[in-house]
Amino acid sequence: MGPDNVPAPMDRSARLSETLPVPVCGVPVHALTLAESVAAAEELIAEGRPHQHMSVNAAKIVRARRDPGLASIIRSCSLVNADGQAVVWAGRMLGRTLPERVTGIDLMLALWESAARRHYRVFLLGAEPDVVRKVAAVATSRGVDVVGHRDGYWREEEEPDVVAAVRAARPDLLFLAVPTPRKEYFLARHLAALNCGLAVGVGGSFDVVAGLRARAPRWMRRAGLEWFFRLLQEPRRLFTRYLVGNTAFVLLVLRDAVARRNPRG
Repeated sequence: MGPDNVPAPMDRSARLSETLPVPVCGVPVHALTLAESVAAAEELIAEGRPHQHMSVNAAKIVRARRDPGLASIIRSCSLVNADGQAVVWAGRMLGRTLPERVTGIDLMLALWESAARRHYRVFLLGAEPDVVRKVAAVATSRGVDVVGHRDGYWREEEEPDVVAAVRAARPDLLFLAVPTPRKEYFLARHLAALNCGLAVGVGGSFDVVAGLRARAPRWMRRAGLEWFFRLLQEPRRLFTRYLVGNTAFVLLVLRDAVARRNPRG
């Protein structure tokens, strides 16, 4: 199947193994809704072997073009979602329809519901010690079987102990809340040793659940303006990232669009 022959979005009765990812600026993204992504995650967990999930936004796609290791990790992931409205818009501009944005926090909360219903074992890894404890309490209050949790501030020499702790807990789902690209490289290095059904990188989602950071209002999320809400919250940290990263992403999309219309050029 060529890159322009985009598969239809998977419904809950379809199999992830039969759903090909579509390329967006060289990065494979599954054309799935949130509900379909949960169904795909449940399918992966049922296989009984470790899988890695990844959410990609504009910044991560730009970074992957400059970081071959990260690009390779993305291509190796069993499930890749479009986290960022810019990625959805880019897909449409390139003629590769992505049905909707699936953010890391929305997927995490939806998978908590699935975990409570299906009795999955869940491990929470990342963020500050007080934060991950609060997140564990929230998840437990929602019926999730939290079999372990640990903060994300370990030294390099402690990494084998972190991996061993996760492995000993035998989780079906591991949620890792540390920054990019640290979480992607950690999971890629240790996926087999972690021995979890599905490892999901969730970035700053623990901070939101713990109440340290607010999410954008629903109308801003639907309009693709959550990035602007975050910029208002953290202007110093995010201004350069959005100005430089988003400009680079737009240029990548335009280049790919021109290449698609003039394949011989």
